[in-house]
Amino acid sequence: MAKEKTIYTCTECGGISPKWLGKCPHCNAWNTLIESVAESAAGKNRYSTQFQSLAKASEVTALANIDATDMTRTPTGHEELDRVLGGGIVEGGVVLIGGDPGIGKSTLLLQALDSLQRSGLNTLYVTGEESGAQVALRARRLGLDGSQVAVMAEIQLDKILATLQEQQPAVAVIDSIQTVYSDQLTSAPGSVAQVRECAAHLTRAAKSSGVCIVLVGHVTKDGALAGPRVLEHMVDTVLYFEGDTHSSFRLVRAIKNRFGAVNEIGVFAMTEKGLKGVSNPSAMFLSQHSEPVPGSCVMVTLEGTRPLLVEIQALVDDGGPNPRRLSVGLDRDRLAMLLAVLHRHAGVACMDQDVFVNAVGGVRISEPAADLAVMLAITSSLRGKPLPKGFLAFGEVGLAGEVRPAPRGQERLKEAAKLGFSVAVVPKANVPKKPIEGLTIHPVERIEQALDLLRSLD
Repeated sequence: MAKEKTIYTCTECGGISPKWLGKCPHCNAWNTLIESVAESAAGKNRYSTQFQSLAKASEVTALANIDATDMTRTPTGHEELDRVLGGGIVEGGVVLIGGDPGIGKSTLLLQALDSLQRSGLNTLYVTGEESGAQVALRARRLGLDGSQVAVMAEIQLDKILATLQEQQPAVAVIDSIQTVYSDQLTSAPGSVAQVRECAAHLTRAAKSSGVCIVLVGHVTKDGALAGPRVLEHMVDTVLYFEGDTHSSFRLVRAIKNRFGAVNEIGVFAMTEKGLKGVSNPSAMFLSQHSEPVPGSCVMVTLEGTRPLLVEIQALVDDGGPNPRRLSVGLDRDRLAMLLAVLHRHAGVACMDQDVFVNAVGGVRISEPAADLAVMLAITSSLRGKPLPKGFLAFGEVGLAGEVRPAPRGQERLKEAAKLGFSVAVVPKANVPKKPIEGLTIHPVERIEQALDLLRSLD
């Protein structure tokens, strides 16, 4: 085996230093040197010491001549998780899942492994943060009595790779990647170099052996995955847990997926027996009011391939010399823009008012199709008059006051009709060619028309 030594590489200029320094001796950038490993022997590298190359050298082939087949997917036994993964786990796939502490990452993965084990697949759960006894206690709390999931408490990379090669599991969970370390580096577990090195070896093991590996990742206080950004580039799928730990509902969102749709979400409810899929997630994002209240407007948003009905709440109140604009689940800068459009083109002034906007249920809406619902909710709160019962709206509003169409408008309207909504204000371009039973659709082209229509419905 080639003799290795530790070097320090600058992330800015790529310069190499034999020891760590606060400032790069080549480009004078501060705090840019990271630890890595160099080998004295040419032609060898540390990746080939444990696994051979991913495949034999192949000839250059025209794309049209390559026989492409669909990837075989194995359902996990949890419909919502399968939706986010694109239909199930894929042989040789690498999944990275992150989220706040205590939000349910380990719980969901343990439940999924148990379902896969009971379906006849060989599974392995590698825990670096807990002992085997703690994992067993969690399994009992979740009602997984008699579970045959293999558990291994280990953080040394070489031992984990050897176990994967010996056991040959179909699915393996590494909980978490920040606790795993390699003896080839002298830095502590969780450092940039360790996380990158261990993830590279585990990804190579997955591709060469066909085992599906799920990596659990820590997050920073800003909510991003801890470690180098390259970690997300290495893996095939990146999932994020979202939701308030004080709420019983959890969202799992696909940020990256080479085998399925991006921005697809799965909705779960935390129960005494673990996480359970929510079959009708729109119910958790809608109000529980017996009668309509001012400042509330329902919209239909798209999360991946799934249309969701979400209640937008607005509260307009007398402000001081410096009125506040606050939004939860929506872009605050876009809220300021919508208030300016509302004043300029519809004559609704909120200059001396505090404006608070909230998307119910902890959901985050990033698409501009929420613009029309936000503006109608603000107008309703300012006037003190509720919108009609069974009312919904969606559409993007431009700076000139025009209402632009939203993608896949017909699917949004069908989902609304299925849940009993009867009145919809939508962009003119989103009006379906065939009427939807039980739903009266009012097309608008400008924000002024939407507000005039709102007054006529009072």
